[in-house]
Amino acid sequence: MPLILPVEDKNPQIGDNCFIAENATIVGDVVIGKNCSIWFTAVVRGDVNSIHIGDRTNIQDGAVIHCTYKKAATGIGNDVSIGHRAIVHGCSIKDRALVGMGAIVMDDVVVEEDCIIAAGAVVLEKTICEAGHIYAGIPAKKIKKLSEAQIANLKKTAANYIMYSKWFREE
Repeated sequence: MPLILPVEDKNPQIGDNCFIAENATIVGDVVIGKNCSIWFTAVVRGDVNSIHIGDRTNIQDGAVIHCTYKKAATGIGNDVSIGHRAIVHGCSIKDRALVGMGAIVMDDVVVEEDCIIAAGAVVLEKTICEAGHIYAGIPAKKIKKLSEAQIANLKKTAANYIMYSKWFREE
């Protein structure tokens, strides 16, 4: 059973038709939209600030979503994919973005719509990642504009995770 705990009278709110893996952790001031999935060993820790996650978003295995005390909340939009072991901290991830496996997105970053943060990238504080582009490296830099097919694939990836989560739900 997942660990879902209040912190200082703030209870996580989880939308309809979500899959929460049995060893995921969700605590504190967390709002999760509809049709989302929080995968194995993922941690969504809204203890020091708020975390808001939109609809149809997936937080994959081992990812950590956190924020900064009294400074930087975390907002994640709709149809977002947060890759395995990624760290998303005190930032804003807009709709249809993908944060690759092992990437780190730091405080006050804005990842705009239809954007990819490559696997292993480190996006430094206060960076604005422009819509429709891929960012890679340490520190992350804009690499190239995404093709229409790549942009379409962002929403498809999120939809696939809705399908995968159905394999684990008791219905």
